[in-house]
Amino acid sequence: MTQYLDFEKPLAEIEGKAQELRNMARANEEMHIEDEAAALDRKARDLLKDLYKKLSPWRKCQVARHPDRPHCKDYIEALFTEYTPLAGDRGFSDDHAVMGGLARFNDRPVMVIGHEKGNNTQTRIARNFGMARPEGYRKAIRLMDMADRFGLPVITLVDTPGAYPGKGAEERGQSEAIARSTEKCLQIGVPLVSVIIGEGGSGGAVAFATANRLAMLEHSVYSVISPEGCASILWKDSDKMREAAESLRLTAQDLLKLGVTDRVIPEPLGGAHRDRATTIEAVGKAITAMLTEMDDLKPRALVKARRDKFLTIGEKGLAA
Repeated sequence: MTQYLDFEKPLAEIEGKAQELRNMARANEEMHIEDEAAALDRKARDLLKDLYKKLSPWRKCQVARHPDRPHCKDYIEALFTEYTPLAGDRGFSDDHAVMGGLARFNDRPVMVIGHEKGNNTQTRIARNFGMARPEGYRKAIRLMDMADRFGLPVITLVDTPGAYPGKGAEERGQSEAIARSTEKCLQIGVPLVSVIIGEGGSGGAVAFATANRLAMLEHSVYSVISPEGCASILWKDSDKMREAAESLRLTAQDLLKLGVTDRVIPEPLGGAHRDRATTIEAVGKAITAMLTEMDDLKPRALVKARRDKFLTIGEKGLAA
């Protein structure tokens, strides 16, 4: 069953009427309503095009958070073979908000790491809604170390509202773990590519996305803070999240202009959740292209290029 966002309510009514007509026809074979249903389908498609023609930053946030978008687990199952999950940080526990392990991508051995939000109430709670604790970032560090040791490219899939801000996480060194993970991204001498597949929230996302190549899905977002959090701090009113989203310049299109992201991956009409297979295929092609661009780079050159990239972020947008 399709889950509709707030701004999609008119679309929900039209598609609902078309479905209702078809249900009536199935119950009564003498009814011939296909022409009417087809007309509603065309109307719905035209409305969908209008709604997604120029989404506001806040609406892009809503699309990026859609519960039916493909998540990390979906990408791993579709794009990678021989996936062998690795668990734990060898210090405290295993964080289920972060999944990762050895795999093959296009038959090439790689290390894949990502945030997993879960897809229903039970799994979302188990995955802590994609909000990693310190042990999640320390697990990622361990996996990146292993990849560096064996010369394996690292692929990260980012989808988190931010690192978990709970008391236990802070007691176990949340900020230090994020900083160490970001540092490790800058140190490894293997290709590191990252894709923002939904939300890229704050340091919790930067800890995985400090990469040689960063791609974003068309309706994904990447920001230092959520629009609601920003509004609460600046205006003392979380209801001003729309204004905050505008100011944060968190869309893939804005970040491409600033040089934060290297490419924007197109999504199917209506967002990734309306055609998951096509979206996953597009992400796979983007990862292949980004890895190919670094095939001839030696470890020292990879590290230097990665550091230089982050030292010059923003210059592109300022020059424009």
